[in-house]
Amino acid sequence: MWSGEDVVADVVSEDVAKVIIKNPIVALPTSQGTLGFAPWSPLLVEKDTPLEVVRGYVVYINEPQASIVEQYEQQFSPIKTPSKKLVL
Repeated sequence: MWSGEDVVADVVSEDVAKVIIKNPIVALPTSQGTLGFAPWSPLLVEKDTPLEVVRGYVVYINEPQASIVEQYEQQFSPIKTPSKKLVL
């Protein structure tokens, strides 16, 4: 984004003109030197409403770090699963 935001979202579809995303969150630095996350578009009627982003505003699209993916999935998954397998 032109504002320099790092947005994590599910890409629903994309073409040369636009990218459709769902469940976007924005990474925000905290005072403890870690990352926190907040809704990227908090004014939507429903949290899983698809958003159309004009391709010209997208700087890059790539996979985030595994720890970010895990946090994202925990936030939006209706099923909570442990990140590590337990040995019994």
